[in-house]
Amino acid sequence: MAPKVMAIVLAGGEGKRLMPLTADRAKPAVPFGGTYRLVDFALSNLVNSRYLKSVVLTQYKSHSLDRHITMTWRMSTMLGNYVTPVPAQQRRGPHWYLGSADAIYQNVNLINDERPDIIVVVGADNIYRMDFSAMVESHISSGAAATVAAIRQPIALADQFGVIDVDPTDRRKIRAFLEKPKDPQGLPDSPTEVLASMGNYVFDAKALTEAVTKDATLEGSRHDMGGDIIPWFVDQGRAGVYDFKDNDVPGSTPRDKDYWRDVGTLDSYYEAHMDLISVHPVFNLYNYEWPIYSQQPPLPPAKFVHGWQGRIGHAINSVVGPGSVVSGALVEDSVLAAGVTVHSWASVDRSVLMDGVKIGRHAVVRRAILDKNVDVPEGATVGVDPERDKARGFTVTESGITIVGKHQVVEP
Repeated sequence: MAPKVMAIVLAGGEGKRLMPLTADRAKPAVPFGGTYRLVDFALSNLVNSRYLKSVVLTQYKSHSLDRHITMTWRMSTMLGNYVTPVPAQQRRGPHWYLGSADAIYQNVNLINDERPDIIVVVGADNIYRMDFSAMVESHISSGAAATVAAIRQPIALADQFGVIDVDPTDRRKIRAFLEKPKDPQGLPDSPTEVLASMGNYVFDAKALTEAVTKDATLEGSRHDMGGDIIPWFVDQGRAGVYDFKDNDVPGSTPRDKDYWRDVGTLDSYYEAHMDLISVHPVFNLYNYEWPIYSQQPPLPPAKFVHGWQGRIGHAINSVVGPGSVVSGALVEDSVLAAGVTVHSWASVDRSVLMDGVKIGRHAVVRRAILDKNVDVPEGATVGVDPERDKARGFTVTESGITIVGKHQVVEP
């Protein structure tokens, strides 16, 4: 018989490096790609893998995240399926989650209630497509108690990841787990690459429960899945690895097959949006065989109006969400979410505009991220002069991307 699988989505991240986008929302609740939130990618991968029993562990500023999950991810209760948010409840004492492993430990009751054979543990804030059923099959056939999903990364970036050293006698077994190594060895079949942990795991349920329970008693533990739990399994010789390149998702193309992006910084979040908008996207939202699910608001289609005397409403190499109106303006290489209005003679270039943003006449927006309901009045500019943007209190990244927080009005 097929094993009984339960999924745990770790969604309690604070996301300090995404401020001001996380000023009043959890990182997994940050909007992405015009009509989604970051958590939708993890949940869509699980649902498309036919794993329909998921708990989402939340903690930091979780109201909008809890609301989104409750309103969007409704499963068939008749069949016993569910996606449910579980806020931190201090079940193991007067403290919140001390780390990702402690989050699972404090919710061991959920595992005991469901009594699964296998537990899939995933993060809630990466952009990718993955068929977890293939990873579960590999985990079971390997005999490992814990399996780590790994993606190939340039060896020069090894000091940014947890790196997996594979046993040369068994390519599916982890010999060592290296935390941000400075001088790792490359892979035998690709000396310029290393295997980096994706933060996705498959466990035998009994083994995971034992590991997090033991970890909770250890002084000096960071109570972290990657930093403590996986090394514990490695030391026991019970940890395996699953190479992401072996994962075949229906409808994927050679261009986006192995796509995975950690959007933990403002620059990486911006760059991930730019990956969506080319003619042949680096990450293809239009894969209908493996859809990304989310709540779709009851809005009319996008509209482009005016087409005379240089007052032409058009968008080039851009994603435009429902309810948006481009009125006699030019939008280039940008992502517009729902209900955005861009008025005549305005220009939006290489930018990300979230729900309800208003761009006035003759306004200019360049290389910027505008959070929900930002108002850029007539003649105002954003991103044209980064130093002026800093002086106005806006966040400007090292690469020069300007970020304007929710509900702000940009002075002309």
